[in-house]
Amino acid sequence: MDRHSSPDSPPVSPTDSQPRSFFVLSLLYGGMTVIAGVLAYKQFAIGPLVVESGILAFLLLVVISSAVSQLHGKAAADRLVLWGFLPLAFSVALIGLVLLLPASPDMPAENLAAFERVHGQTPRIMAAGPVAYGVSLLLNVWIFDKLRGKGRQGGGFGLMVRGAVASAISQAVDTLIFITLAFYGEFPIGSLLVGQAIAKIVLSFVLVPFLILGAVAVARRLDAPRKGLAA
Repeated sequence: MDRHSSPDSPPVSPTDSQPRSFFVLSLLYGGMTVIAGVLAYKQFAIGPLVVESGILAFLLLVVISSAVSQLHGKAAADRLVLWGFLPLAFSVALIGLVLLLPASPDMPAENLAAFERVHGQTPRIMAAGPVAYGVSLLLNVWIFDKLRGKGRQGGGFGLMVRGAVASAISQAVDTLIFITLAFYGEFPIGSLLVGQAIAKIVLSFVLVPFLILGAVAVARRLDAPRKGLAA
């Protein structure tokens, strides 16, 4: 067995360079890194808590990286997180370019103002996002792998518990880093920190375990030998 592989890693056929599940999960992961920042401009309520919608994409990043760690090993999940900086950087650069390009005179002024307001983030926010992303996602993978232990496949209920705990801790850290770097000194951040952290922890225990279980199940289906193609 490859030293970087997981005990759950599916066999790879001689004609495949990588498991189908890793390819599909990587595509989804890259998309979530790009859309998370855009979704953050809408807030929704969970009871008394107000949450930015970008958390939904970010929790999917947690789910995908955990599923990759479960199936393909920690090293593969770490690489996925690090490569996630690439679509993130390209999207930031492309948004910056589009903001600099002159708008069409036929574009309604209110549409242009809305576009610039949503995408014209301050440098502090643009810097805080990638830092929080890298630290929290690598931490999630590390905790998820550590809780697994050695010599155990760790599926089923154990998989759900590991996913919930790793997500809750990493998302609390993500909130602390992002809000502090982006908004400290601009206004009091205590209530925002507490509200965001509680919301992310609650969602980590309510949604993430089932999403990870589902992602792993779908990934195993993708990697199962297809009839007529098996050797």
